[in-house]
Amino acid sequence: MKTTVEIPDALLRQLRVRAASEGTSMKSLIAAALRQFPGGRRGPGNRRFRLKDGSVRGMGLTDEFRNADWAKIRDEIYRGHGGKP
Repeated sequence: MKTTVEIPDALLRQLRVRAASEGTSMKSLIAAALRQFPGGRRGPGNRRFRLKDGSVRGMGLTDEFRNADWAKIRDEIYRGHGGKP
């Protein structure tokens, strides 16, 4: 589909320079930018962010804290650090 948009002169100059430096067309550069816009299509190089799994292997909480409420766990975390957060 063809459409007409008004782009500020300074931005157009920046786009031309970038397209030339990347060896691509203005059309491709603008299409790539629009794909990054929320709700845009995702291309192969524009995948959704996925948080790396930072969990650790272990046995869970110790017996002392297995059925404890958050206040007890929090108090233990901050013990010796000048009090509660």
